Amino acid sequence: MTDVPIRLLLADDHPVVRAGLRAVLETEPGLDVVAEAATAEAAVARAAEGDIDVVLMDLQFGGGMTGAEATAAITAGPAAPRVLIVTTYDTDADILPAIAAGATGYLLKDAPPEDLAAAVRTAAAGRTALAPSVADRLMNRLRDPRAALTPRETEVLTLVAGGLSNQAIGARLHLTEGTVKSHLARIYTKLGVDSRTAAVAAATRLGLIRR
Repeated sequence: MTDVPIRLLLADDHPVVRAGLRAVLETEPGLDVVAEAATAEAAVARAAEGDIDVVLMDLQFGGGMTGAEATAAITAGPAAPRVLIVTTYDTDADILPAIAAGATGYLLKDAPPEDLAAAVRTAAAGRTALAPSVADRLMNRLRDPRAALTPRETEVLTLVAGGLSNQAIGARLHLTEGTVKSHLARIYTKLGVDSRTAAVAAATRLGLIRR
């Protein structure tokens, strides 16, 4: 048993959110909020100082590096702190890149305070902490991988949802237009649809992409 507190870094671009997280966590014994960061870049720099145990990371910042990119940068370092994603987003397009980037846990911002504190302690211990809806989504993906989109297919369909043409998507992702069409054909098959509009609607309904 140790009395050393778990040292936390709060990374979110909304001051009100950071204040709310701090208010909840500082009432918990053994948790110590030692720093805040308003950008993902600042979170990476602060985490590298070596005195943080768990980073509570948002996924979307106002610009620049994303939360998933910051997570990858933080967890790549030696003796890296754990990263617990705390966000409002629970689609495959959000969850999978964050987990792949090295996040130890994934929690939604509407979680009860006791769940947040428990997730922080779980992450600090090196164990996975997932919101129930996130765990369900990952389990469903494993049970029926045929209906799951690959990361590249998710990127393509997200850009389709944003109104980009095949040519523009190819330019954005450094793919040929023919490759984009091949990705779309596979997406249509997986979702059981025959048009871009139907694919976007189905993927949004299933929580595969965020609109």
